[in-house]
Amino acid sequence: MTNPKGDFAFRSDSNMGNWHEMTYGGALSFLRRRYSRDLVGVDVAVSGVPYDCAVTNRSGCRLGPRAIRAASTQLAELDAFPFGFNLYEQLSIVDFGDCHIDPHHPETVAQTIENHAKGILQTDTKMLTFGGDHFITYPLLRAHADKHGPIALIQFDAHCDTWADDGTATDHGTMFARAAHEGIIDTGKSTQIGLRTYNDTDAGFEILTAPWVHRHGIDAALDVIKARAGDAPVYLSFDIDGLDPAFAPGTGTPVMGGLNSWQALEFIRGLGDLDLIGMDVVEVSPAYDHAEITAIAAATVAHDFLCVLAQQAGASGKKIGRI
Repeated sequence: MTNPKGDFAFRSDSNMGNWHEMTYGGALSFLRRRYSRDLVGVDVAVSGVPYDCAVTNRSGCRLGPRAIRAASTQLAELDAFPFGFNLYEQLSIVDFGDCHIDPHHPETVAQTIENHAKGILQTDTKMLTFGGDHFITYPLLRAHADKHGPIALIQFDAHCDTWADDGTATDHGTMFARAAHEGIIDTGKSTQIGLRTYNDTDAGFEILTAPWVHRHGIDAALDVIKARAGDAPVYLSFDIDGLDPAFAPGTGTPVMGGLNSWQALEFIRGLGDLDLIGMDVVEVSPAYDHAEITAIAAATVAHDFLCVLAQQAGASGKKIGRI
């Protein structure tokens, strides 16, 4: 095909590169990546988990994966900023589609998500997952720990998600207490960033509250995160309500005083020294969004995570201006 244009997601026969697309039209995949479940030679599989039956306030984040894909179109146009390279020539990335969940049998949901993730991870492909509510991170962590052993969790969030857990509840506010109890995550190597709700225990995590980050800055926070994680396998979980509602109104449990969008990007871009094994971005609820600003934030955070993986794989580019 000469000078192919449009609908790379289903027309391309290669995972690499990119075509000219109308930002306002065409098939929607994340970053216009090819839809595929063939993971031979694939570096990262992007997948959605459209589940939100564990929320405690406003629902709707089952539509998050769709919104994040739609918000990613401009990010697929140009070389990556500030990295200065074409991401799509550096990493083999596919959009794996969504995990198929049966909402009418809620007792099957966690195992369905875990099996979905294990099927991807067993091919030595990394996962970038879009929620859905934050409960989905629990089965994702189980799958990653099955492959890597106990994980250092870096959690961006307004909430600790370590409230008392009975071991069986499907709740987006207790699953990290369960994961810690089960030894899936090593809390001694884990950090929570952006918290601004109170719990009477730190559950073993290092907690960098949003006010602390605002006062001490990104570099100081990164020093704490990196020293704590060391050489452990690191999983990032980015709850979009870690951002202040000014930058992410489209979420179920917004809390004032959070991170700015630029701070979130600086955090992600600063984690390249760590052994990054996977990431999720959760709790985008489009019904409460305005002008797609929450979805755009989620898409950009995810895009920059992929760029950091590309850097770890040896990608480099020309940077313009003072960065």
